Amino acid sequence: MKPTVLVLGSGPIRIGQGIEFDYSCVHCVWSLQKMGYRAIIVNNNPETVSTDFDTGDGLYFEPVTLEDTLDIIVHENPIGVVCQFGGQTAINLAEGLASHDVQVLGTSPKSIAMAEDREQFDELLERLAIPRPRGKAVRSLDEAKVVASTVGYPVLVRPSFVLGGRAMEIVFSEKQLHGFYREAEDANPGQPVLVDKYIFGKEAEVDVISDGVDTLVPGIMEHIERAGIHSGDSMAVYPTISLTPSIKAQMVTSACKIARALQVKGLMNIQFVVQNEVAYVLEVNPRASRTVPYLSKVTGIPMVDLATRCMMGRTLKEMGYASGLWVLRPPVRPARDGGEAACALPQFADLFGLEVVRNPATHAEGTILSEQSFIDGTTIIPPAVLYAIKAPVFSFQKLAKVEPSLGPEMKSTGEILGIDNTFEGALYKAFVASGIHFKGDGYVLLTVNDDDKAAALEIAKGLYASGRQIAATHGTAKTLVDHGVPCKPVNKIQQGSPNILDLITDGSVSLMINTPGLNESSESEAARIRRACIESGVPCVTSIDTATALIRALDVYANPEAASCLRLEEYFKGGAAD
Repeated sequence: MKPTVLVLGSGPIRIGQGIEFDYSCVHCVWSLQKMGYRAIIVNNNPETVSTDFDTGDGLYFEPVTLEDTLDIIVHENPIGVVCQFGGQTAINLAEGLASHDVQVLGTSPKSIAMAEDREQFDELLERLAIPRPRGKAVRSLDEAKVVASTVGYPVLVRPSFVLGGRAMEIVFSEKQLHGFYREAEDANPGQPVLVDKYIFGKEAEVDVISDGVDTLVPGIMEHIERAGIHSGDSMAVYPTISLTPSIKAQMVTSACKIARALQVKGLMNIQFVVQNEVAYVLEVNPRASRTVPYLSKVTGIPMVDLATRCMMGRTLKEMGYASGLWVLRPPVRPARDGGEAACALPQFADLFGLEVVRNPATHAEGTILSEQSFIDGTTIIPPAVLYAIKAPVFSFQKLAKVEPSLGPEMKSTGEILGIDNTFEGALYKAFVASGIHFKGDGYVLLTVNDDDKAAALEIAKGLYASGRQIAATHGTAKTLVDHGVPCKPVNKIQQGSPNILDLITDGSVSLMINTPGLNESSESEAARIRRACIESGVPCVTSIDTATALIRALDVYANPEAASCLRLEEYFKGGAAD
């Protein structure tokens, strides 16, 4: 009889944990079956592929809890349990399973605890000389106040061991800390609250596959929105568009060091924030992340298949892979056509750009830029073959009381993917698919806080140059007119009719750009404006970085035929249709 492996799913879908994890669980099951194992699943969500009767060799439609899992283990007697593909729900069971002498496959519970326990993780990064924001795990408001005053406001306050940025907030003062600390503490009772210096910079992330020795980075994703917006609510672009070679080198080498130190076997996700040419590690998740399906598709790397094989004892070298960053490149011509012959040694093939024999095979042509080349500073990253942009999708029209402005706590309920030969074309597809478009030829309405006025000016210049009419509240309108951008001034709500709400409700607005206010009264009015947009069907952008990206796509909005329409395989070939 085949040896049995138990795969834990992610349980019910909720914000922060959805079908992205189901993708990883299902691909893990398929990989285990190809390797000759009997793969059984524990999950209790009827709207997932993992709970289809024919996905695995067995299905237990039970809650993903320690008690239920242990009962199933007694009945099935598996050789081990897979926790790393079911999101935070599954990974949280690793320590409890190990305490009952159950074999947790892949990354060990001890390493998982080292990544998720703040003090152990800080010690690890200190030992590896990897920069991180200053901060500490605390268990009382008094401790939180001491840490915040030591590192300096603003600080990021969040509960530990939660997913989706639940109860996470950027805190600017001690008064605000008093009001928010209890909420963070109540989000996960008995666990410490994390207080970190908030670094205002560019966020980026990597998903990596490791066998405990070698670490493959399939790609680096750059967030379009700055730090402070949850990664699940941010737009992300692959490959990166603004990160310097030095930052990419820091990210790749840091990822390889961390994976080696933690003895990761399988998948790991690392979040970075970049400021002043330094890549700070925000957090490490020793499991599959929401971006695995997206990155697998656009890089051609079978990430879950590779990770599962590493988890079961195979090495990356045995499978034709090596430590470093995977990059796409146009296909290599076969030897019979005057091209290169296949090479079975990846460390030499990738070095010289030859075709490599990889098993499991990739779905696109590419090469691995070695970890050592990043350490030596000799890496040359080739031009992008395609651009892929992940954008969030929200359900604010169906959730009447949810505030639509974005922050550290995740609010999106889905995501889409835009792919094109150009960054602008991919942006256009991502925006349109996620519902950000111009509703007719009405005004683009701008109302932004003072910190965003400089960026709003550049946005307005782009909009005006593309033929759009602009309206703004008096303060923003004065800034625009003073710099030569025609603009219709509009009253705020408290200034009486006709005001900004009247303009929205009478159908005169095609798009709203509104960034959250920095004080209670202005933010209260802004919230009413955003809700009016939702109820009127007017697209509303609440991040100045998203609005800046929108401007880059204006030419494609004006001429949609500028964006290509190809199969994914054709983009991998450099945009050449068959």
